[in-house]
Amino acid sequence: MAAVSKYLTAGNSSIAGALLFAVYVLKQRLSSETNGKTDKAAVDKVFFRRICHIIKILLPQTFCKESGYLLLIAVMLMARTYCDVWMIHNGTMIESAIIGRSTTTFKRYLVNFITVMPFISLVNNLLKLGLNELKLCFRVRLTNHLYNDYLTGFTYYQIGNLDNRIANPDQLITQDVEKFCNSVVDLYSNVTYPVILNHILGSIGSLGPASLLSYLVFSGLLLTRLRRPIGKMTITEQRYEGEYRYVNSRLITNSEEIAFYNGNRREKQTINGTFQKLVDHLSRFIHFRFSMGVVDSIIAKYIAMGVGYLVISRPFLDLTNQRHVNSTYSERLEDYYRSGRMLISLAQALGRIVLAGREMTRLSGFTARITEIQEVLKELNSGRYERTMVTQRIKGLDYLEKIPLIPGKGKIIIADNIIKFEHIPLVTPNGDILIRDLSFEVSSGTNVLVCGPNGCGKSSLFRVLGELWPLCGGQLTKPQRGKLFYVPQRPYMTLGSLRDQVIYPDTHEDQKKKGTSDRVLKEYLDNVQLGHILEREGSWDIVQDWMDVLSGGEKQRMAMARLFYHKPQFAILDECTSAVSVDMRSYNRCSPHHVGITLFTVSHRKSLWKHHEYYLHMDGRGNYEFKPITKETVEFGS
Repeated sequence: MAAVSKYLTAGNSSIAGALLFAVYVLKQRLSSETNGKTDKAAVDKVFFRRICHIIKILLPQTFCKESGYLLLIAVMLMARTYCDVWMIHNGTMIESAIIGRSTTTFKRYLVNFITVMPFISLVNNLLKLGLNELKLCFRVRLTNHLYNDYLTGFTYYQIGNLDNRIANPDQLITQDVEKFCNSVVDLYSNVTYPVILNHILGSIGSLGPASLLSYLVFSGLLLTRLRRPIGKMTITEQRYEGEYRYVNSRLITNSEEIAFYNGNRREKQTINGTFQKLVDHLSRFIHFRFSMGVVDSIIAKYIAMGVGYLVISRPFLDLTNQRHVNSTYSERLEDYYRSGRMLISLAQALGRIVLAGREMTRLSGFTARITEIQEVLKELNSGRYERTMVTQRIKGLDYLEKIPLIPGKGKIIIADNIIKFEHIPLVTPNGDILIRDLSFEVSSGTNVLVCGPNGCGKSSLFRVLGELWPLCGGQLTKPQRGKLFYVPQRPYMTLGSLRDQVIYPDTHEDQKKKGTSDRVLKEYLDNVQLGHILEREGSWDIVQDWMDVLSGGEKQRMAMARLFYHKPQFAILDECTSAVSVDMRSYNRCSPHHVGITLFTVSHRKSLWKHHEYYLHMDGRGNYEFKPITKETVEFGS
């Protein structure tokens, strides 16, 4: 014991110095990260409640594929534990045979090692297979669950336009979900592995493991306290990563407009600024992990091994211990190697549990992010959203408009062949009042031209009509969603075949159910002078990047062909033919009306007034007029 005390005295200064330095750095980081802020992610009751809720999604029933992989991992960990114990015993016998110069014993145990080696390799790789498959299964479960809510109704639109709690949901659903699932599975394997404890108890008694477990509890509590900032820093890292991806995707999406403005230097400044913010945070995170790594290594690895050495040395250094009173040097050596290696393996296994706290703290950050988007999606699907509401000073008025309006307060009545606004306020998600009381009625067969300056509420009107924005009051009578069709100025071309561009959002199976043949689709293309595209491509099933293949005018014509296919009761044409010639525009304006489609047309062109019966003019100051078009009507536009 004197030798042990001497060793500890000599090593205490260096260990204590390094530990105190690391704790000081961690304290400084902890103070800077938590100053004036509240942790959104920590290993506490809230975390365990959140993780239990998500686990129910990952494991929907007792007997499922995921539970099978969990069982496989547990069995393989147990098998690997047996393999580790066997390797310790067999390795000890090989070394004992070498030291004892016993050729026969050496050959026997070496043959045993060679024979068992394929089985050990199989166990290790089956364990890796189970871990990777479980990560993938968890990711599929959680991704499908989130997409079921995200793509319900107009939630995917509302989360970015009506609600401002979630920034970059694509980052959350893709990268954060993957990292969360990886973290959960890694944590499961790290906590399950120390089942070797059962074997240690049987071979070296309970004193050694009990000492290590006591140390485990103490060190675990200390490290958990020091790791608290990791959860919040993980949330911040993922948010900055999402912002960085977003500014890069904006550059790709708007590259043509940016090129016309020669805005490369400004965009470079924006991207570099966003990237630098991410780099600064990652640098702070790296320094924090460095400090935490010093403490982890000392507490969870080296001191744990030191405790193991102290425990294993007791029966050997105690000369009165009956266990080794009459033993030979060879027997003591064999017993030391076997017991010592088992206890050191236990120390390493328990150290993995201590270090698993680091993974758990990191997991708390991902759990908070996943839970946040779950709650937001659930509220959006139930008709509730949160956004900063502001007051609006209406142009021409000297008083400040108050907003006693509640989103979702209005009433929607579903009826065919009529659109009727009754005392409906047009209010933006920010709370800006565009028109306080809008009332008009349109029956099928009555085409309406909508005009007015930019920002007057034309698009807002159609967003309310399409139920993208909630009613803040009044009563709206309209057909169901499938009988309203919107043709935007920049039509959307889906990923898929030429047929998919015409029938979107229907599938080929939906087309067959409707009884619409490809010959009829060809007529729709001919109506808008796009028949040459089918002849050029040679097949309806040809797949192209249609956003690039079609010109601006061809995309607008394709949107009109799509309108003819769906034959809605009402169609909203939002400057949808600005890239088409005047003759072509006049032809298209007549065709939808001829097939029984009533038009709401947004345009500033005087040449289109003759194709409509009424006009709705908004002046941008909260006023509007809805009147029939007659010979005496003063036409707006150019």
